[in-house]
Amino acid sequence: MGYYDDHSPNRYREQKGNKSGIFIASLVGAVLGAILVIVSIPALANRGVLPYKVEPQQSTVTEIDNTSKQNVVHKQISYDVNTNITNAIDKTADAVVGINNIQSSGFWDNGENNTEDPAGTGSGVIYKAAGSRAFVVTNHHVVEGATKLEVSLSDGTKIPAKLLGSDIWTDLAVLEVDAGKIKKVAEFGDSDSLKMGEPVIAIGNPLGPTFSGSVTQGIISGLKRTIPVDINQDGIIDWQSEVLQTDAAINPGNSGGALINMAGQVIGINSMKISQEAVEGIGLSIPINSAKPVINDLEQFGSVKRPYMGIDLKSVDEIPAYYQQEALKLPRDVTHGVAIRQVVPSSPAAVAGLQELDVIVEMDGQKINDVIDLRKHLYQVKKIGEQMTIKFYRDGKLKEVTMTLASDKTQ
Repeated sequence: MGYYDDHSPNRYREQKGNKSGIFIASLVGAVLGAILVIVSIPALANRGVLPYKVEPQQSTVTEIDNTSKQNVVHKQISYDVNTNITNAIDKTADAVVGINNIQSSGFWDNGENNTEDPAGTGSGVIYKAAGSRAFVVTNHHVVEGATKLEVSLSDGTKIPAKLLGSDIWTDLAVLEVDAGKIKKVAEFGDSDSLKMGEPVIAIGNPLGPTFSGSVTQGIISGLKRTIPVDINQDGIIDWQSEVLQTDAAINPGNSGGALINMAGQVIGINSMKISQEAVEGIGLSIPINSAKPVINDLEQFGSVKRPYMGIDLKSVDEIPAYYQQEALKLPRDVTHGVAIRQVVPSSPAAVAGLQELDVIVEMDGQKINDVIDLRKHLYQVKKIGEQMTIKFYRDGKLKEVTMTLASDKTQ
């Protein structure tokens, strides 16, 4: 963007006529216009023409005029502006808290002489209070590695928190705190009903306690965005997270905070932003409808109850062509699928008869291109106890088995 200038040759020439008369007329017009605006705003707001309500609050101040020695009374008028945004913030802001990740630092394995230092800060949302307990949802990466957790309430009060469960796949965690000092609980909305361009508000604690309770406004910029995630940081994509995209500012410390709609309902848990020099205004939030079942499992069981096969996997497209032919003995026209590197004894895969070097290419009639396809079908489509039909290659021949899915007993 830029600004424009008028370089016409007559721009700086003196104008003919009565300049003082023009000046006085302009001044009078400006004053009258200002008075008209000031007088009309309350009337327009009260009639619903403006998108907010203006309520005058009057007070009087008495001063002494030193010249006349008389009391002079001045009226002070302030305005209380109420909008959908301020109402939504009032409803939810106090339910958004700070999370302090405290970790031990020392050189002794027996715990002696260790010190505890803040390792990071984030945000969380109080979503439930039951009896003497209250529950807070935040991000897995906010609490990861913590030896102690602390929750900072909106009034600055700090209370200890207990980690009930954390899930690296969805980047969600649930904490438990004493409900005695909890004043407000957030309400979950419906993220499936969101529309592109719908206004939203992000609430959190960017950069820690200095900016606690910060509020930023934006819109829903994208629905059902998929973001690649490398869980173990080995350079290979392990998962595709489905997120909401917003241009509401999300900064370090906002993670785990609330993305709310104009009704003050939480429709997303803020998780990350794309931080590149060429990128501006791309914040990502976990849809609350996707988060709800994960939150329930973490609260009740401490982990997410997902179907379990009991196999170690590697995508075929990550295996050199030579080994695809020699070790896996795949037909030359088969370049997709998931190779089994190991089968856990007595697991559902072992009971179904799957073996090392088998290559899974189809599950319940759905083509499996890679490990991500397999995990999405297993975690998002199937449930514990259900049966699943699997087609796979063994020694170059296509075979089929039926597997009964179980839960992971190690969780």
